[in-house]
Amino acid sequence: MASTPSPSCLEQVRLPRWLLPGAWPTTNDGAPALARLSLERGRIVQVQPMRGAATPGTWDLHGTLALPGLVDAHTHLDKAFTLPRMKAVQPGLLGAIDAMLADRANWTPADVRARAERGLQWAWECGSTLVRTHVDWWEPESVPMAWTVMAELAREWRGRMKLEQVSLIKLSLFEDADQALRLARTCAETGPHARLGGFVHSTNFSEAALRHLFVAAQAFDLDVDLHVDEELNADALGLATTARLLRELGFEGRVVCGHTCALAAQEESEALATLDAVARAPITLVSLPATNLLLQDAVTGRTPRQRGLTLVKEARQRGIPLLFASDNVQDPFCRMGSFDPIEALGIGALVAQLDQPFDVWSQSVCRGDWLQRTPSAAPTLVGAPADLVLFPEADIHGWPSRTATRVVMRQGQAVRGLPPPHWTAKTAATAIATPSFS
Repeated sequence: MASTPSPSCLEQVRLPRWLLPGAWPTTNDGAPALARLSLERGRIVQVQPMRGAATPGTWDLHGTLALPGLVDAHTHLDKAFTLPRMKAVQPGLLGAIDAMLADRANWTPADVRARAERGLQWAWECGSTLVRTHVDWWEPESVPMAWTVMAELAREWRGRMKLEQVSLIKLSLFEDADQALRLARTCAETGPHARLGGFVHSTNFSEAALRHLFVAAQAFDLDVDLHVDEELNADALGLATTARLLRELGFEGRVVCGHTCALAAQEESEALATLDAVARAPITLVSLPATNLLLQDAVTGRTPRQRGLTLVKEARQRGIPLLFASDNVQDPFCRMGSFDPIEALGIGALVAQLDQPFDVWSQSVCRGDWLQRTPSAAPTLVGAPADLVLFPEADIHGWPSRTATRVVMRQGQAVRGLPPPHWTAKTAATAIATPSFS
């Protein structure tokens, strides 16, 4: 698209409530007052409530909804877009794993790169600024071909979009403590964008192996990202054991636990006790609604009875950082997907019956700090790059409906989508009622 001049200011912007300070003024109906964002050299230097009149010549967004750059906290770029070349896939998680293992025999670096680059381009176009991908790692003594490809892509995309990679290693490979250290060392040598990961499931569960994983991560100052309890087995122990081990070991890094579907199958008191323990640990939860809806309680010819979604509301009530993410895209684990975190949140909002998706839950696709060691206590746009996603056709009541059309800004310039003409027209100033503080 043709280059669009960079505005010095965005006015009448509707920001989500979670991104605004507590003293931010509200309108008569209790909604946050619209904002004025001042931009300078590709960064946001000031965020103020709108007062008086819109300034001619700036972008007047007329109340358009806006979010900071998106975060896709859990993807599988190495597997993406493989479904079209596969035959019938057996239902459920284990059937998808079998299909993927068969396809992996035909992977080449060029094949993995082409599919991953396609996924990254889609993520870029939808407005993501950070993507985290898991990479299958099945052999203890050799580095997966896809791991090397992702490391190359992380370097190539640096400055445009941050790519983090996680070693998805089956838990049994951590049974031997020395081998666990070797795996962690290899992961650490990849660079600061790498994380140590594992697949923790009732079919392979071993507390000793999980302990070795955390000890090895601690030894090499690595954060951890796990697939945990991706099943509807009420006896699954992965998340509860993770929370306990982190406390016993005094683990200093950040641990991300994806899926945790088993919480939804457990007795209420047991599930909530586990979440209480998670709230005291350095754990971030990631929910993957599309994949979990398709894989959990999956039987051919039978309508699923269980949703497979983890307890997102209960986690939020306890202050546990929680993100929604795309997970698999057009592979045997999920035939759908577009590497758009807003799409994942939209599915989650329906399945979990979430209230106020924009004002409350949109942070679950924006808070990249929740993946890091020290999450921010009070997120702010001030000082951040002017990487924004604007939704000119959506409204606060239906969001995230009508969000396919969006204007993506990178460092203050629109790089995807055209600003509507009425945003940029040099019209006379329009009076805006000064909101009152409440």
